Amino acid sequence: MPIVDELVQALQAESESLDDLVADLPDEAWATPTPAEGWTVAHQIGHLLWTDRVSLLSITDPDGFAAVVGEAMGDPLGFVDAAAEAEAGRAPADLLSDWRKTRARLGGALVAVPDGTKLTWFGPPMSAASMATARLMETWAHGLDVADALAAARVADDRIKNIVHLGVRTRNFAYLVNGLEAPTEEFRYEITAPSGEVWTWGPADASNVVRGPAVDFCELITQRRHLSDLALEIVGDDAATWASIAQAFAGPPGGGREPHGEGRAG
Repeated sequence: MPIVDELVQALQAESESLDDLVADLPDEAWATPTPAEGWTVAHQIGHLLWTDRVSLLSITDPDGFAAVVGEAMGDPLGFVDAAAEAEAGRAPADLLSDWRKTRARLGGALVAVPDGTKLTWFGPPMSAASMATARLMETWAHGLDVADALAAARVADDRIKNIVHLGVRTRNFAYLVNGLEAPTEEFRYEITAPSGEVWTWGPADASNVVRGPAVDFCELITQRRHLSDLALEIVGDDAATWASIAQAFAGPPGGGREPHGEGRAG
């Protein structure tokens, strides 16, 4: 199966997992605050809808997407918050229906992108595979916020390997957005999948190593948990610096989350 098809299937499965959490919520529960300051469950779903919509626009209407980028350039973070706020103000049933339709259209559009095509985005242009991976990462991360808000359990799946891979690939980006020079030495990553398989990246003899559960690694690179609350083992000064700024999502440096003292650090 082509890689884009596999990624779109993973994205669809992750979206459906989140959909299951909110599908039967009473309207008032959509106003439940999430760990993202100022964002309710409705804001989280609204943000995913908006981002899926502009991703679809990038594929189907590049000129229209360029206009959106132009609007956003003046205040990138404020623009994202305003979009989430606007979507959150809709009736929950309407919001949910629109998200379902839009993400389905996006999936179809992604698999139809010709090989070698670069899609415009708010950062550097990306392939359809990269866009699908980014949408998977964001859906997983915002889904975690929703699950935390609703005190709902999540079942981890090995499809998050794609998110782990994104975290590995964006190592140098985290340094860049923080105004730091990335180390020249590669890191070793030894990440344990939900299934128990061990995924590895980088040379086995690297002096900087990151190892631990895949879920914890994804929580780190999406800045959904503080490092001290994660069961990750960080070896080496460069790896320690990276772990303090790790960021797989686009935009300026994220603020991260406060430690909760859950005692999960390795």
